[in-house]
Amino acid sequence: MWDGYGPGDGSRRSFGGARGAPGFRKDPAVGTYADLVFVGGRVVTVDADFSVAEALAVTGSVISAVGTREDVAPLVGPGTRVVDLEGATLLPGINDSHLHGCAFGTASPPLSVEVGHPAVSSLADVAEAVREAVGRTPDGQWVTGHGWDPGFLAECVADPARQPSRRDLDAVSPDHPVVLYSFSGHATWVNSKALELIGIDRDTVAPPGGAIVVDEAGEPTGLLHEGAQALIQNALPALSRQERADAIRSTLATLARLGVTSYTEPGLGPGGDGIMRGTMGTQTLDVYRELLADGELTARVGVLLLPTGMASTADEFARNLDDLAGVAVGDDPRRLAVHGVKVFADGIVPNKTAWMHEPYVGGGCGSLCVGGDIDDERVAEIRAMVRHAHAAGYQLGVHATGDRAIDTVVDAFAEAAAERPRDDARHYVIHGDFLTPHAMEVLAEHDFGVNMNPTIKWTVADMEEEFVGAGRAAYAWPYRDALDAGVRVASGSDAPVTHPDWRQGVATMVLRESKAAGRVSGPEQRIALAEAIRTYTIDAAWQDFADDWKGSLEPGKVADLCVVGGDLLGADPHAIPELPVVLTVLDGRIVYEAGPGTRSRTGSGEGSGTGLGVGSHTGSHTGSDIPRD
Repeated sequence: MWDGYGPGDGSRRSFGGARGAPGFRKDPAVGTYADLVFVGGRVVTVDADFSVAEALAVTGSVISAVGTREDVAPLVGPGTRVVDLEGATLLPGINDSHLHGCAFGTASPPLSVEVGHPAVSSLADVAEAVREAVGRTPDGQWVTGHGWDPGFLAECVADPARQPSRRDLDAVSPDHPVVLYSFSGHATWVNSKALELIGIDRDTVAPPGGAIVVDEAGEPTGLLHEGAQALIQNALPALSRQERADAIRSTLATLARLGVTSYTEPGLGPGGDGIMRGTMGTQTLDVYRELLADGELTARVGVLLLPTGMASTADEFARNLDDLAGVAVGDDPRRLAVHGVKVFADGIVPNKTAWMHEPYVGGGCGSLCVGGDIDDERVAEIRAMVRHAHAAGYQLGVHATGDRAIDTVVDAFAEAAAERPRDDARHYVIHGDFLTPHAMEVLAEHDFGVNMNPTIKWTVADMEEEFVGAGRAAYAWPYRDALDAGVRVASGSDAPVTHPDWRQGVATMVLRESKAAGRVSGPEQRIALAEAIRTYTIDAAWQDFADDWKGSLEPGKVADLCVVGGDLLGADPHAIPELPVVLTVLDGRIVYEAGPGTRSRTGSGEGSGTGLGVGSHTGSHTGSDIPRD
């Protein structure tokens, strides 16, 4: 188990052998000895051939060699730390390519009341959670929560017409204003006190692209959809910089435990000031900049600017984007960078606000959520937004879930590219639930991409049938068709919409099974395990314009690593979500290790606990540990 050698003990044991075995690759730019060497497991390189090696060496912040045990033996020196993986799997660091970092931290306890499944399973459970929160909240202060999903609330499942109501909350909180954000972030549930403070009554007109749900008597029920949620910000106290920083720190800690070393923060700017308590607002970008300067960013963060939110016009978008030009994010673009611009094109299927070619069950096709009174005017607005951002040199990530919205967006991409050719725009559709064959053809032809969300598929597969029917629900998130069409596909959790657990995402892409019932939804859209892993690594790095320096385990690339206990490639897909992440490395530095550890020893044979969950020793009597962030 403790294979290895160090010059201090004069032995070679299992590290012997000639250097340069077939498949060995070494970065010629690095020095003689490595700082860190992994052996004894499966090194999943995610290179062009998806080759699997048995050893990897790290020198400084980069991968210095990949190959066999014998290949890395000459790189083990007096200060080298050797980690015996003991059959574990070494992957590139995971890239969650669509994750709202500040919002996820804010939506998690203690900053928010947990009202999502499995913490709650009914409207009564939600009311009880709110009752408890009210009991510990000073008079007059707001109670905020996150995560409710009608698909997991017993009363709503039994009667789809039964939706959450302000009356459910009034009984337990008549005096404290309550705001509960749905799991999707596209609907908010408030009580009567909150409606009063926000200033919403039967005469309030929802902003374009938003909806204030009313009952048969015309009174607000307490549900606000899409752009109408911005009205909450009129009364809800803004988050402080400290609260934002604490939220991001919480997210970073969670991601490190999951092996995530990169993520895209999809939308920060003035358009986010009214979304999710302003977590997507301009001030959050300032906080990221401060965390970078203080050395606290334990993941690489790529940002999409958000000039406008929902129901905006192309003129407003252009003005705000121009004002954001040249926004500074710090002096380490590999740790924090602006990658592009986000646009909201439509809503989501459960709200019937995604724009579809064919009607929903019960009627209606949704619409684009931008300015304009008719469809043609709204299409023109989207085209103008895309054209302006493309001409300004930005990458575009456009939220589009309905098939008609997706077709509109990809045609706008192609039109902008034809008017102003650029070599490497890498525009992409965000979500792409109902990606059409036409859209796939356009995306592949222009080397554009799509960012899909397998954990959302897992979460909503059972409930979507009531909105779009069984056939369309099964098709949603068509991974197989997209890959076969040659489309670049990356995967993201959209946290806090779903927990940022890539293992569940991988299992869902392979199995297409639902969370609630375990039913298979669209088996023809299953993809292979290797393809699924690529969407969280090298193809996500492509989205970041970074596939030349991260996303795979190859010499010269950054040492962003994720160690998973057990044989990921040989595991039953159903067991993948339970495989533990035991070590996370960013830039050659440990940011997480499971503990308390198993055996460890130094070159002298003295044992100590490392917390690795895998065997580890240094190459000499006085060898040093790998540095930590």
